[in-house]
Amino acid sequence: MKITSQMVKELRDRTNSGMMDCKKALTETEGDMEKAVDLLRQKGLAVAAKRADRATSEGIIQTYIHGAGKLGVMVEVGCETDFVAKTDSFIEFAKDIAMHIAAANPVAIGREAVPEELLAREKEIYIKQAQDSGKPENIIEKIVSGKIDKFYSDICLMEQKFVKNPDISVQDMLNELIASLGENISIKRYARFQLGAE
Repeated sequence: MKITSQMVKELRDRTNSGMMDCKKALTETEGDMEKAVDLLRQKGLAVAAKRADRATSEGIIQTYIHGAGKLGVMVEVGCETDFVAKTDSFIEFAKDIAMHIAAANPVAIGREAVPEELLAREKEIYIKQAQDSGKPENIIEKIVSGKIDKFYSDICLMEQKFVKNPDISVQDMLNELIASLGENISIKRYARFQLGAE
């Protein structure tokens, strides 16, 4: 199948990958757009995994203010070099993350940062619900495990569906950025302030 420049452009728009990477992915998948998207995302995961142990001592602090000053977010996004920190795509990513945090109100960046007492309380509720339904013990464990995974995906920033594109998670978006910029990038910390809320 002939790979057209329009196909390459469409794939580039969907994935933010380089032109040559898009052309190669389309060639490998014989022009199948969905398979090409999946292939590029897998490559992005591989690149992200390779770069995960690199220090991210450069970066940006980005803010987002919403509702005439009633809600504000400050987020620190790190990268390896000040060159990448100044790129439009990195700055746009940081802005998007600040806006996402304002909208989605995550409890923690990842699972390891979720407070133990919050997790224990949720688990207790799920166990009680499952027991009340009269399910056998081995099924209760599976139900509770599934509900805990869902709980994490609702409250952990990296697992949440991105508010501007619910087809991908924040982690997917980060992996795509790492693949396109070629550096390790991390969301280091954030603070969310809402007027009148504790």
